[in-house]
Amino acid sequence: MSSTDGESEMRTMADKATYDRLEKDIEAVKNDMSALGEQITEALNALAGSARKEARRGYKRARANVDSVMSDMNERGSAALEAAQEAAATLEDTMEDAIHQRPLAAVGLAIGLGFLIGVTWRR
Repeated sequence: MSSTDGESEMRTMADKATYDRLEKDIEAVKNDMSALGEQITEALNALAGSARKEARRGYKRARANVDSVMSDMNERGSAALEAAQEAAATLEDTMEDAIHQRPLAAVGLAIGLGFLIGVTWRR
């Protein structure tokens, strides 16, 4: 066995050791990339879950606000209706009192208003 054969064999063994280390390093990188992919997937799933929860909260808040506004509008509408009914009742009472106090003036006023409305509609 000559020294060149020994050197050549040493290089082959060194190359094999280097190749083995390189192969292990590549396998480690593959495993790390796989683990990183799993971590990214878990992070995205967690983010999606958080986004869903926040969207549900926003929807519930918006729904509560709409319900509150509708309730407020209902109360305001009821109050306006009551006020209009009271005004109509008051106007009716006032007209009735005026007719009882001056019946001839009320009849004359009704005839005059009827005449004006008739003339206006003819045009």
